[in-house]
Amino acid sequence: MSGLVIAMLLAMLDNMIVAPALPTIVGDLGGLNHLAWVTTGYILASTVATPIWGKLGDLLGRRITFISSIAVFLIGSVLCGLSQDMGQLIGFRALQGLGAGGLMVGVMAVLAEIVPPRDRGKYQGVMMAVMPIAMIGGPLVGGFITDNLSWRWAFYVNLPLGVAALAVCWFTLAKLPRRGAGKVRIDWTGSALLTTWITALVLITSWGGTEYEWASPQIIGLAVVTVLAFIAFVIVERRVVEPIMPLSVFRNRNFTLAGTLSFIVGFAMFGGMTFLPQFQQFVQGASATNSGLLLMPMMISMMVTSLAGGALISKTGHYRALPIVGTVLMAAGLALFATMGTDTSKTLTSLYMVVLGAGMGCLMQTTMLIAQNSAPLRDVGAATGAATFLRNMGGSLGVSLLGSVYANTLTDTITAEAGSGAASGSAARMTPELLRSLPDAARHLFQQAVTDGVGAVFTWAAVIAATGLLIALAIRHVPLRGFADAKEQPAPAEEQVAAAV
Repeated sequence: MSGLVIAMLLAMLDNMIVAPALPTIVGDLGGLNHLAWVTTGYILASTVATPIWGKLGDLLGRRITFISSIAVFLIGSVLCGLSQDMGQLIGFRALQGLGAGGLMVGVMAVLAEIVPPRDRGKYQGVMMAVMPIAMIGGPLVGGFITDNLSWRWAFYVNLPLGVAALAVCWFTLAKLPRRGAGKVRIDWTGSALLTTWITALVLITSWGGTEYEWASPQIIGLAVVTVLAFIAFVIVERRVVEPIMPLSVFRNRNFTLAGTLSFIVGFAMFGGMTFLPQFQQFVQGASATNSGLLLMPMMISMMVTSLAGGALISKTGHYRALPIVGTVLMAAGLALFATMGTDTSKTLTSLYMVVLGAGMGCLMQTTMLIAQNSAPLRDVGAATGAATFLRNMGGSLGVSLLGSVYANTLTDTITAEAGSGAASGSAARMTPELLRSLPDAARHLFQQAVTDGVGAVFTWAAVIAATGLLIALAIRHVPLRGFADAKEQPAPAEEQVAAAV
């Protein structure tokens, strides 16, 4: 557990530490137009790598694949710190993302290997409690490094944690079963097709409406590639002996529902919460560092709920109520944020965060537990990778699509009052420091525009989250397995019959 906690912290801290250093990195390396790809390259690579690492763990064993993912992440971190231009940094961030995908799925898959589902809730609760530490501590560490050291230490800081995780996992995971003694068949064709359609889809959501018009040949071409590669991927996965993402797990009712709920959680949560700092900084006047600290009520609420929910599941063996309560609380919290105005106080915002955090705490670990409990033990890595993949895809699409909603609503508000020229100029160049120097009328107009944009984002996020309630209600209670049950788990079709009974 100590090694897994360190690895989880390593994966979650990285983006939080790097974010405050990005303005300094751009000033040093240049390439402002490519700034978004420092983050996009990392997210894209980790999303693509997640199901691949999960399946490799099923084929080769958890220990070797998990340790390899840590090593890849550390190599990428060192190379990022040594980057001499933006092109190198983006490429090395992608390499770092490949390792990060293995860290996230590896932690949950190793847990599935060493702890039976019946007792796994409290352990996964501990893992989810790492997120508040990362989200609160990351910006503080990143800001301190940027102000007092070179930005390169934002990447080098990963080395002590990574080496500690490597050392602990090398020794403590030595007793995990080893696989791959015979001939191992790796689904390279499926991996290539998976990479192709995910990359094309992420590029559509990243470039559509910003770099290119939605009806442009580039976006239409990417859409065609996405559809064709996805169809080919499904055909290949149905035929190969060891598919990189076994489609058989989706025949299980609970797995499909849990995966869909994970996608909705990712879309609503990450898509909505990405834009809350905009409101905090532009409207409530918080600094970049303080806006991270202002998220503390949500993080503490999520941590408490996650730990309590995990303990409850381990004690009673019942979990069905948690996703139902979680979706209600998440939708309610997002709806409350949609009501914010320019005069909304930080205290009231904090109360909204408590509600949203409680919903997230009920959902994050429970959806993963249901997904793992619904898959055969031999496919638990692939199932974990698929569930994590769906949540990451939901987050990526949520940030991209809701980002378009935010930008368009903000621009429309300014255009209605000051004209299209002022709208394009204000939205593109505005910073919190510049906003404070504007005349009162211009400052209030931009603050109202930000409020309208954030309100539209949270409204759509709440609607998406509300659809998750229908999914949560459809989940059936299937008893959590112990290890003895896991070894004799029935086929997916038999599970559905048992669940129906």
